[in-house]
Amino acid sequence: MLNYRLKNYFFFLVLLFISTSAFSQNAPRKHAKEKHTSESMKAGVFIDVNVPSYAPSGYNIEQLVKNVLIAGGSTCAAPNVTNVTVSPNQPATDTERAWGYFHKGTTAFPFTDGIVLVTGKARRAGNVLEDGLSDSVPGSTVSDPDLVAAINPLAPLKDAVAIEFDFVPNSNQVKFNYLFASEEYTSDFPCGNFSDGFALLLKKVGDPAYTNLAVLPGGIPVSVTNIVPAGNGFSCGPKNEAFFGGMNSSNIETNFNGRTIPLTAIADVIPGQTYHFKMVLADASDTSYDSAVFIEGGSFDIGMTIVDGNGNPLPDTINMCDNTPQILKAQVAAVPGMTFQWYKNDVAIPGATSATYTATSPGVYVVRTFVGGTQCQTAGITIIGGTSPVAQDATLKLCETPSIITFNLNDAIPSISTTTGAVFHFYANQADAVAQNNNFINNVTSYNGADGQILYVVVSNGGFCSKLVKLTLVKEVTPIAVLTSTKVRICSGESAILTASGGATYQWNSLPGTGSTQTVSPTQTTTYTVYAIGIKGCKSLEPATITIEVVPAITSNLTGGLICVGDQITLDAGAGPNYSYSWNTNSTTQTITVGTPGTYTVTINNGVCTKAYTTEVKLAVIPEIINVDYSNNGTMVLTASNPSNGQLEYSVDNGLTWQSSNVFNNVPKNTVIQIRVRVKNTSCVGYLEYFTFVMKNVITPNGDNVNDIIDFRGINEYKNFSANIFDRYGREVFKAEKVRPYWDGYFQGKRLPTSSYWYQVTFEDPASKKPTVKTGWILLKNFE
Repeated sequence: MLNYRLKNYFFFLVLLFISTSAFSQNAPRKHAKEKHTSESMKAGVFIDVNVPSYAPSGYNIEQLVKNVLIAGGSTCAAPNVTNVTVSPNQPATDTERAWGYFHKGTTAFPFTDGIVLVTGKARRAGNVLEDGLSDSVPGSTVSDPDLVAAINPLAPLKDAVAIEFDFVPNSNQVKFNYLFASEEYTSDFPCGNFSDGFALLLKKVGDPAYTNLAVLPGGIPVSVTNIVPAGNGFSCGPKNEAFFGGMNSSNIETNFNGRTIPLTAIADVIPGQTYHFKMVLADASDTSYDSAVFIEGGSFDIGMTIVDGNGNPLPDTINMCDNTPQILKAQVAAVPGMTFQWYKNDVAIPGATSATYTATSPGVYVVRTFVGGTQCQTAGITIIGGTSPVAQDATLKLCETPSIITFNLNDAIPSISTTTGAVFHFYANQADAVAQNNNFINNVTSYNGADGQILYVVVSNGGFCSKLVKLTLVKEVTPIAVLTSTKVRICSGESAILTASGGATYQWNSLPGTGSTQTVSPTQTTTYTVYAIGIKGCKSLEPATITIEVVPAITSNLTGGLICVGDQITLDAGAGPNYSYSWNTNSTTQTITVGTPGTYTVTINNGVCTKAYTTEVKLAVIPEIINVDYSNNGTMVLTASNPSNGQLEYSVDNGLTWQSSNVFNNVPKNTVIQIRVRVKNTSCVGYLEYFTFVMKNVITPNGDNVNDIIDFRGINEYKNFSANIFDRYGREVFKAEKVRPYWDGYFQGKRLPTSSYWYQVTFEDPASKKPTVKTGWILLKNFE
């Protein structure tokens, strides 16, 4: 029984809860009577909405969009906003319309002016004290399928109101500022199904679906139920409280209970494309509590962006390396009379009054457009400067050995860049290098590259400035040098041909050229060295060497000579290391003795070299004395014929002693001299007996055997000899005869008186065979 009652009681409670909930969703909610304060009663504490004193309050919807919402208004905007509509379609003359113009008046409202869209009567959003708006949108109690798709509300939507238009952006981004306000921020309505919300919808004309720009981070739609502050009786708070602007319980500024902070809607667009924009707002569940969206006037900026020289939109910040000129172009839909002015760091750039400006240094650049003195669009860009490192293409060569088979890419750094602190990344793929991604080579000290492979090197300054250069890998097996010679032992004066192998070219030590052969003629034992150079420049680790021994030259003083008939002469070829001999007489000895005139040749061999020497043995002719010059002081000079042209030797003692000089001193006077002359080392001897006749000048014939006579017996046998003595009168007092070849001072048997006498002696010289005449005077002293 008890269980039955409990079950029936539980069922009753469920029905009661459902009935209450259903009633709360569908029954109109009534506003509590608000208590106004002295502050809320002051004039000017509310914003102005559709107040006639503001000219835009009388604008139709197209004028509001073009002249208030769009940045710059109609003066600056090109005719790129079309098809402006409002739903429901209420005229600007309808004072109860759901849209209009607002101005902050003297309040602290965050937006100066703009467009307001309300799910009720727009005029009640401000201006006057209201105990709740509690209005429906005149002429519209329907939902909006685009809004439903965008925010997925918790309850059916009503009182939908929307503004739509088409536009063509000139920049790559559109943005505008807005805030959302609602009466739902009371009781615990934000925690129920009263998800009044709105959407700012954008799509490219022709695309099937919109993108909602009125979203919080994470794509959460802006609505009453998604932005809930803590406290204030909201059981489900806080939700995204950072975006809640505050409660307006005293009805100051607007007639809404709460609002968001100013928010910014941003969308990326394609300049030149046509887009459709829809701003739509609706109540959820019922129409008792209204909501509104305020869009800041002039914040919908579709006018201008800065592009590069190719028309590509530039980001807000770009980098400039090495003051490389950067073309900045203001992309904007021009209107008649539009002018431009560029600024750098807030200072107008003289002469920079065209749509295009070329920046050559870092700074903050801003371009502004003007029409008739009115400033219109503004776009800016920040250029950050930097310096690129010095870099150039390079080649890295690897001379491969059994122990070295990979490249150390760091070895190429000095030839790529000398910039201190430069950062190097090596890439195998050019696309990766251009992208400067992380696919660079990590094993730079042991990179297994191939010959001819090109690596791409990004050399950066550690920041954003960099240069891309190429590194060509050259790989070659290190050559091994080999060196040979046609001879390794040569005689002095001979040559040898050296031949190197193992390389494409060669590096010779102390020899010119890079060819594989060299002809050398060393004068002493010499070691030659050569490195082999590969076709790609790799050098052998070790040189090849070869030593050419220069054997001492064969020398010989082989000398022939003169011989007389019957003579013999010894020919000596000379001694030397390892000498062997071969004579043309078939003798193999160092010396040979010959007695026959002729030509004699000996060939000497030392085991390496061979050299022939030739000499001649001639038959000598006996030389003859052809002149004897004897002076009274005892000097005798001999002249001899030399038909053999050999070396002569002379003797004046009948061959006892010989000398090579033909001059003899201290040869006695009036003496028979046995003169001999010979060809040296032969028996060919010429002989002459010669009397050294000297005429005495004084004669004292007193019998003491001293100067007693003038004796001609040494010469009286000479051919054509004659001797005569005369007195001072010319009378001949002596004539030499064979029986009396001397004069003793007598004439005709009588002693001649003391006096001076004159003589004349004539004979044929036995040496020269020429007549000789000697004359002079003689003093005769006779003692009476």
